[in-house]
Amino acid sequence: MAIGYYLLYVIRFFIFTDKQMLKNFLSIYFATMMVALADPASGRPNVLVFLTDDQGWGDLSIHGNDNLKTPNIDDLANSGARFEKFYVCPVCSPTRAEFLTGRYHPRGGVYSTSAGGERLDLDEHTIAQTFKAAGYATGAFGKWHNGMQYPYHPNGRGFDEYYGFCSGHWAHYFDPMLEHNGRIVKGEGFVIDDFTGKAMEFIESSAKAGKPFFAYLPYNTPHSPMQVPDEYWQRFSGKELAQRSRQADRENIEHTRAALAMCENIDWNVGRLLGKLDALGITQDTIVVFFHDNGPNGWRWNAGLRGKKGSTDEGGVRSPLFVRWPRKIKPGTRVNQVSAAIDLLPTLAGLAGIDVSGKKPLDGRSLKPLLLGGGKSWPSRTIFSHWKGRVSARSERFRLDHAERLYDMIADPGQRRDVTGQNPAVARHLQAEVMRFRKDVVSEMGEDRRPFLLGHPGLAFTQVPARDGIAHGGIKRSNKFPNCSHFWNWRNLDDRITWDVEVVEGGDFDVEIYYTCPEADVGSSVELSFNGSTLKGLINEAFDPPYIGRAADRFKRNEGDEKEWKSLSMGTMRLEKGSGILTLRALEIPGDLVMDFRLLMFKRKSA
Repeated sequence: MAIGYYLLYVIRFFIFTDKQMLKNFLSIYFATMMVALADPASGRPNVLVFLTDDQGWGDLSIHGNDNLKTPNIDDLANSGARFEKFYVCPVCSPTRAEFLTGRYHPRGGVYSTSAGGERLDLDEHTIAQTFKAAGYATGAFGKWHNGMQYPYHPNGRGFDEYYGFCSGHWAHYFDPMLEHNGRIVKGEGFVIDDFTGKAMEFIESSAKAGKPFFAYLPYNTPHSPMQVPDEYWQRFSGKELAQRSRQADRENIEHTRAALAMCENIDWNVGRLLGKLDALGITQDTIVVFFHDNGPNGWRWNAGLRGKKGSTDEGGVRSPLFVRWPRKIKPGTRVNQVSAAIDLLPTLAGLAGIDVSGKKPLDGRSLKPLLLGGGKSWPSRTIFSHWKGRVSARSERFRLDHAERLYDMIADPGQRRDVTGQNPAVARHLQAEVMRFRKDVVSEMGEDRRPFLLGHPGLAFTQVPARDGIAHGGIKRSNKFPNCSHFWNWRNLDDRITWDVEVVEGGDFDVEIYYTCPEADVGSSVELSFNGSTLKGLINEAFDPPYIGRAADRFKRNEGDEKEWKSLSMGTMRLEKGSGILTLRALEIPGDLVMDFRLLMFKRKSA
């Protein structure tokens, strides 16, 4: 804007011959510039979004939980808007997809939390692409969970900067293997602290460059494994809990203690980031959003709501939503209308003055009127929760659960009394709404025939992990949850690992394999093949570290254990464009086993 005024001044300087006219012009010019400088809101606001993983509605002290203290998040809620009826999905990846697109997750092809079903269709337009196109610096720091191989990768979905992991869960939270813009790196300390630190660097860099930012922090706690630094665990180890789960007989106190400790760590990190905004002098012009991705990952106090993670009942899908923008949103604003993760894209774009028309039709609607005080004529609506064939519908007053039982959520927020008989017309209406949702939305989720993409020219690195592979013969996966798993028990020449892939653009690729192997079994030769192209390698160096994951757990995990992995260069492989089966097999096994296998990394060689 300043450059435009300056050019206008220069033009007029040469045109005007009357000094008084020039004097008048300069007076208007400088007055206009002073107004612009005095009103930063004339520019677009920054956006900072926190999304936590498996944290329930009740896992905040502001919602009445006396078992923990979350002062920073509580203050965030009180200094902006609090939404009382905000809904997400029953599990992780669908919520992330709905936040990213403003559309229900079946539309985007997200139907699972692993094995490829977590990938967001490539024809979906994301919130990061929206803000990037508007001139924002965009960064994501944490658990992505909507696809790994580019362009499913965050760098392919509008984020300039990405630091974290792309899988649905991670097996170790201290100094773990992570990635930075596709390149494997080693994390620094506890993951949530690390993600926060990297986000603070990004925010400071963007602010100093004078560029608005869109920063997304999808934290991965309190998702298991239940690991947290000693400082937080010591607050809860052995602590008596005043408030218990509605189903107290199913609650495991040690798991609850670990989850609450992790929630207090989250609160501390939220405070760090809010402090950074203050230090940079940009608090007034930064929209801060905080919400969760689903209900709690265990039976613990959740304000008496029915259900937890995985459930389409209120306790499985109700999330806090706090939105702070000091320049525009009045502190203490309370929003009682139903809303959902699908609303965040149109809301944030609307607050930033970014047009979202011309893209795919959104299921969400902008909450801007509710945030800024203009929502008196807000039309009623129904929000749908869907997972594994179960659909629940939530109106302003009622919830129809997946078994078509009706509950008055105002009189009975815990869903204890079926009121279908007293409200048959309401039940029929919501049943019809659910049928329409199944027909119009769930039906879009067809059979998944998408291969895993390899070698897209948009990113130099393509990670091909054990998570996405299929084991043949005696090879075993380290855990039933594929996300952060590895393959072991590879002992025979008939054993192999395969991936259904599509090479997007052919070329030469340097290939690294991440493995472990004891000294006694060194010497196996392996072959990687794809559509007639082969690459041979030799496991010629021992690397046999101990498992490290379980040692840091505060509660016994369900996920597989983790250890460090060694990278070994296999050489350069020529891949031609096309679809086929990528196969890794052993040619010679001098010892008892070939190796434990974690992932392949392909790096495109420059021309």
